Amino acid sequence: MTEQNETSRTVTWEVDTSSPELAARAREALREVVDPEIGLNIVELGLIRNVAVEPDRATVTMILTTPFCPYGPAIMEETRKKTQTAVGVPTTIEMGLEMWSPELMEEGAGADWGLF
Repeated sequence: MTEQNETSRTVTWEVDTSSPELAARAREALREVVDPEIGLNIVELGLIRNVAVEPDRATVTMILTTPFCPYGPAIMEETRKKTQTAVGVPTTIEMGLEMWSPELMEEGAGADWGLF
């Protein structure tokens, strides 16, 4: 289960509580995945809604900025590969049902856009 702290816009992933060291590695790796149209990484954008790691597999729940994002498949595959390398188990991507909005971005991430 993910939670979003209303005051800091920080998403808490399942792996944050189950395995903090893996969470830190996953978060660092996922910050390397950049949306080529926007120029911000997927963690800053709030696209990663959950990361769950079990002994034999990991699941990343993510959303895209738009339903028909032309870079969606490439971003999802890079996300899968980066997570799998970081946590060391086979990883799958699940699409979340949330619609993306700028409010999901990390605090300060939209400053360059004049959003926050």
